[in-house]
Amino acid sequence: MNYGRHLLMAYPFATCLTMVIWVICLMPIPETPLSNLTLFDKWMHILMYGVLCSTMWIEYLRHHRELQKMRLFIGVFLAPLAMGGLIEVAQATCTGGNRSGDWVDFAANAVGVVVGNVIGMLLARCFAKGKKG
Repeated sequence: MNYGRHLLMAYPFATCLTMVIWVICLMPIPETPLSNLTLFDKWMHILMYGVLCSTMWIEYLRHHRELQKMRLFIGVFLAPLAMGGLIEVAQATCTGGNRSGDWVDFAANAVGVVVGNVIGMLLARCFAKGKKG
């Protein structure tokens, strides 16, 4: 409970985004005109995970002066990647046929994680230069 409270206080936006992603990915999706756009779903996966990882980096940089590379690797790369895989498994097994797990969705999640981490690393570099000068 104490660790959960720490996460919520130190990373409020990332925690909220994580919960929103879980809800969006497990609820039935209604048909919309956007459903007909080619690869729209995949772009949404990339966007969700890119924004999540970028937000995690921003909140991390806000609270830490030095980068703890292993903590960042686990928390901002492996954890969102694992979450993306777990969501796909949950979609395939826990939604009663309303959603389906898809390996291509997982690949899009992974691309989003990489993009978000690249953005985060660039932000860390900019913040480091700003602190020096």
